[in-house]
Amino acid sequence: MEEDAAADASAAVQLIDGEGEFRGESAERFMAAAGVAGCGLSYAVVSIMGPQSSGKSTLLNQLFGTNFREMDAFRGRSQTTKGIWIARCVGVEPCTVVLDLEGSDGRERGEDDTAFEKQSALFALAISDIVLINMWCHDIGREQAANKPLLKTVFQVMMRLFSPRRTTLLFVIRDKTRTPLEHLEPVLREDIQKFDQIWNSIAKPEAHKDTPIGEFFNVQVTALSSFEEKEEQFREQVQQLRQRFSNSIAPGGLAGDRRGVVPASGFLFSSQQIWKVIRENRDLDLPAHKMVMVATVRCDEIAHEKFGCLISDTEWLDIESAVQSGPVPGFGKKLGNIVDVHMQEYDKEAVYFDEAVRKAKRQHLESRILNLVQPAFQKLLSHLRLKALEKFKTGLNVSLESGKGFPASVRENTESSLDEFSRRCADAVIKQANWDYSKILEKVRRDIEDHALSVRERKLSELTTQAKNKLRKALAEPVESLFDAAGPTTWASIRNLYRRETETFLPEFLKTLFGFEIEYASAEEMVSSLREYAQGVVENKAKEEASKVLIHMKERFTAVFSHDKDSIPRVWTGKEDVRAIAKEARSAALKLLSVMAAIRWEDEPDSIESILTSQLLEGSVVSKIASAASADPLASTTWEEIPPKHTMITPAQCKSLWKQFKAETEYTISQAVSTQQAHRRGNSRLPPPWAMVAIAVLGFNEIMTLLRNPIYLFLLFVGYLLAKALAVQLDINREFQNGVVPGIISVSAKLLPTIQNLVNKVVAEQQAEQHPPPAAEPPQPQPQQPPPLLLSPRSPMSELRRMHMPLSPVRKVASSMPPSPSSSPTVSSPRNAEEQKPRPEGEPDNDSIV
Repeated sequence: MEEDAAADASAAVQLIDGEGEFRGESAERFMAAAGVAGCGLSYAVVSIMGPQSSGKSTLLNQLFGTNFREMDAFRGRSQTTKGIWIARCVGVEPCTVVLDLEGSDGRERGEDDTAFEKQSALFALAISDIVLINMWCHDIGREQAANKPLLKTVFQVMMRLFSPRRTTLLFVIRDKTRTPLEHLEPVLREDIQKFDQIWNSIAKPEAHKDTPIGEFFNVQVTALSSFEEKEEQFREQVQQLRQRFSNSIAPGGLAGDRRGVVPASGFLFSSQQIWKVIRENRDLDLPAHKMVMVATVRCDEIAHEKFGCLISDTEWLDIESAVQSGPVPGFGKKLGNIVDVHMQEYDKEAVYFDEAVRKAKRQHLESRILNLVQPAFQKLLSHLRLKALEKFKTGLNVSLESGKGFPASVRENTESSLDEFSRRCADAVIKQANWDYSKILEKVRRDIEDHALSVRERKLSELTTQAKNKLRKALAEPVESLFDAAGPTTWASIRNLYRRETETFLPEFLKTLFGFEIEYASAEEMVSSLREYAQGVVENKAKEEASKVLIHMKERFTAVFSHDKDSIPRVWTGKEDVRAIAKEARSAALKLLSVMAAIRWEDEPDSIESILTSQLLEGSVVSKIASAASADPLASTTWEEIPPKHTMITPAQCKSLWKQFKAETEYTISQAVSTQQAHRRGNSRLPPPWAMVAIAVLGFNEIMTLLRNPIYLFLLFVGYLLAKALAVQLDINREFQNGVVPGIISVSAKLLPTIQNLVNKVVAEQQAEQHPPPAAEPPQPQPQQPPPLLLSPRSPMSELRRMHMPLSPVRKVASSMPPSPSSSPTVSSPRNAEEQKPRPEGEPDNDSIV
C-alpha cells in the first residue's frame, strides 16, 4: 500500500484517500521523514489541480523531482491519482511541500459526484501558497475545461469559511501548439478578466465586498510544450519554471506576498482541521444539474439549520428566560438583531440557489421564527400590562395623598400609564413583524378603569364609614345623656339633635360625593342611607337604654327620694312626709318609664304617660281590680298612637316592670321610716324639762358641795373619762340598737374583760418606760391582728366570732405546737399571751378599735 512507502524525503504519501478520509498517521510519518516540522515559517506549499489525465503528476515529478504515480499511456487513459497525495520537493529551497490533487471531470466519479473535486480544490486554495492550474492549450476559451465553474464555487465557499489569504494562481498551458503566444495572449487576457467577473459575482463578506481579486490572488500564466512530442523542449521549459520556485517565499518570489502562514509544526494539524470544516460544509456537495430541486432541498436544509441555530442561540435563550420573570429592556431591538443575524446567515448560504426558491424558503423561515418568538412577545406584553396597572395604582395613590381631586388624578395617571405602555409595546415589536398590540392596549384601559372604579368605591366606602362614625359619635352620647335626664321634652330634644346634626353634616357629605363625579341619583341614595343610619343610631341607643329602664327608674327614684330639691342628701329627722316623698319619686320614675316606652319621631302628643299614671300610680286597689275586670289599657302589646316598630316597652311589660320596681323600692321606703322612728327614740331618751328642773332644785346642796370641794370635781372628771373610755370600748350605741335587754346583757358580758384590758395596757406602758427596748434591731413588721374580743371567752357570741375569725400567726403557731410535759397545766389564752408582749412604739393599739 502507498502508506507503507519508503521513508525517502521525496516519497509521496497519501494525505487524503479517495473516500475523503484524512490519513493522519501516514502524514505524520511523512512530516517526520521529510523534516518539514522543523522548518518554522520557512517553507512553501504548492498544489496542482486540473482535469484528469492532463499530466499533473508528470509535471510535478519533472518540476520538483517527486515520485508521484504517473499514468501509463500504453494501458489507456484512466484515473491514476485518487484523493490527495503529498511529497517534498528535491533540491528546492526553501522547503517546499507539493500536493497532487485528484483530477477533475473524471468518468470514475461521474457527472453528479463533483463534491470531492470541489472539496479538494477548496482545500488546495486554503493551505497552498502556490496553486498550479493545469490546462490544455486547446481548452483556452472553454468554460468547463478551464475549471471556471469549479473556481466560482470554490471562491464563494472559501470567502465564507476561511479568512482570505494571498495565493498565487499559476495557470500552466500544456502542449502549446504552433499558434504563437502573441495570438493566445488576448484570449488568455480575456479569460483572466472573466476571473475578475467571477470574483465580482460571488457573495463576499461585508468587509471585502469591494475588494478586487488581486488583493487575494496573484494570477500568472506560463506555457509548456508537449512532453510526448517535444520532450527536450519540455524539459528545458520545466527547468526554467523550476528556477521560479527557488526562494519562492522571498520578496518578489512567486509567494513573496503571502499572508497567514502557519508554522510548519502546526501545518499537519491545521490541514486536518481545514479538511474537517470543508467536509462538513454541504454546499460543495451539489450536482451540476437539477438546480431547482437542489435549491429547494438545500434552502430547506439551510432554513432548518438556521432555525435550529436560533433555537439554541444563547442570546435568544437568555431573552426567553428573562421575559418569563419580567419586562426585558430593549426586547424588540435585541430580538430583531438576533433574527437579523440568522436571516443574514441564511441569505449568505442560500445566495447561490434559485432566487424564487430562496425567497420562498426565506419567508417560511421568517414565519417560523416569528411564531417561535411571538409567545415571548405576548409574555412581555402581559408584564407590560401589569406594569402599566401598577404605575397607575402608584400614581393614583400619590396624587390622592397630595390632595389632588379624584377625577383629575384618574385622568392624569390613566393618560400617563397608557402612553408609557404604548411606548414600551412599540419598543417590544421587532422590525421583521407587524404585530398589533391594540387589543392588549384596550385590556390595559379596561384594567385601569376597573381599578379606578374599585378605588372610587373604596374611597366612597371610607367616606361613608367616616360619616357613620361621626354621626354615631355626634348622636349616641348626647342621646344617652338625654335619656339619663329623661323628661317631657326628651324626645323633642332628640329630634332637634338629630335634625341639627344631619342638616349640618349631610350637605357637606353630598358635596364631597360630587367631587368623585358620581351620579346625582347615586349620591342622593347614599345621603338617604346615611340619614337612615343616623335614625338607626338614635333608635338603637333608645332601645339599649330601654333595656335598662328598671335601673334608670331605680336611679331616678333614689335621686328624688334620697335628695331634696337642692340635691342635698336627706336626713330623716321624723319631720319629713315619707309617703308624699315616695309618691313623688315614684311619679318621676313612672314619667321616665313613659319616655322610654316608645320611639317618638313625630311631634304629636300621646297618652302613654297619662295611661301609666292612671293605671299604676293613681287609683285604689278596688278601682284597679274593677278596671282589670272590665278593660285594662295595659293588657296589650301595642300603644294606640305608636306604630309597633317604634314600641320599645309594651304596656304589659310596663305593668310588669312597675310591679318589680315597687317591690325593689319598698325596702328603701321602709328604711326611711325606720330611720325616722329611731331618730324619735333617740330624742326621747332625754328627761323632760320639768324633771330637769326638779333635779336642779332637789340636788342644789350636792352641787354646792362639789363646787366647794375641787377634789370631788377631779374625781368626777376622772370617773367621766373612765366611763367615756368604757363607753367607747363597749360601743354602747351599737349594742343598744337591737334593744335594751340584749344591750344590757352584751355590755355586762364585755364589762369585766374591757376593764382588765385597760389595766393591762396601763401596766405595759409603765414597764416600757422603765425598761426601754434596745435600739439595735429595727422593729419587725407585725402581722395585723384582728380586733380584740370584747365578749366573754365563754359567751356564745364570743364563740361565734371566734369561729368566723381567721387564726392569727400566734394562734397558728400555738395550735401547731405539741403540748410539753413540763408545761403548766394552766395555759393562758393566745390573746393573753399577746397582751403580755411589749408593744413597739408607734404600733397602733388594736384594743382601742371597736
